[in-house]
Amino acid sequence: MAVRTLEEWLDSGRLHALHREVFAVGYPRIGEAGRRWAAVLAYGEGALLSHRSAAALWGLARQRSPLVDVTAPTGRQGVRRREGIFIHRGRLHPEDRAVRGGLPITTVARTLFDLAEFTSLKRLESAWEEADRLSLLQLTAIEEVCERGYGRRALKPIRRLLAGARAATFTRSPLEDDFAAFCRAHHLPTPSFNTTVLGYEVDALWSRERLAAELDSWEFHRHRAAFERDRARDTSLQVAGYRIVRITHRRLKTDGASVAQELRALLRSSTPLPAV
Repeated sequence: MAVRTLEEWLDSGRLHALHREVFAVGYPRIGEAGRRWAAVLAYGEGALLSHRSAAALWGLARQRSPLVDVTAPTGRQGVRRREGIFIHRGRLHPEDRAVRGGLPITTVARTLFDLAEFTSLKRLESAWEEADRLSLLQLTAIEEVCERGYGRRALKPIRRLLAGARAATFTRSPLEDDFAAFCRAHHLPTPSFNTTVLGYEVDALWSRERLAAELDSWEFHRHRAAFERDRARDTSLQVAGYRIVRITHRRLKTDGASVAQELRALLRSSTPLPAV
């Protein structure tokens, strides 16, 4: 739009300046959704709604601050404070990005992580519980955000909440209990236990990474029929794109460091399913 035309539209009231290069059409007053859009647009490509404002849009907490939280990539030239916006500078990994209602926003995992530095533990716990209630809480994604957030103040409260979530993992055998504790001790993402996939039950599953762990002990797998069923199931799951790793009780106890290293490599090398 030509400068002269822009000035004429501003003078006539057709446009109303909200931020530099961001305008409202027709009316100077905009609602909460309009304020969020204006704030993100004010910082250009790559900026995301984040922190308290993202928590409000995800439905995890009420919008208490009159400011709109926006995170812009580190190194962006001209990133400065603007009226009504709390600007954060930081590294944004591609997996930290989401879209809600068409608006660029941090994922629930990154939102909770960022929120941990700007709110009390009580309010953080409330947002965490609400994410769980809304089926938006993904422990694996939060673990990944923690790995990328080395040195951040958020690590301590987030890891405290993660530890509580892991401790609540439901298992049906002592070996599964041992494996749940093993994952916690080695800071591995917590899998789901006794999950059904394609009609087969697997002992432990990282569903997004399509990785299943079968926890083998001689007592439960010494019969030929069980042996054959397990191998047939493994083949069917592999054809469907899942990877199967078998872990014995003996190896878990005697070679735990190697098992953890192998699992971590498998999780990192997988192609995650799209987040829903």
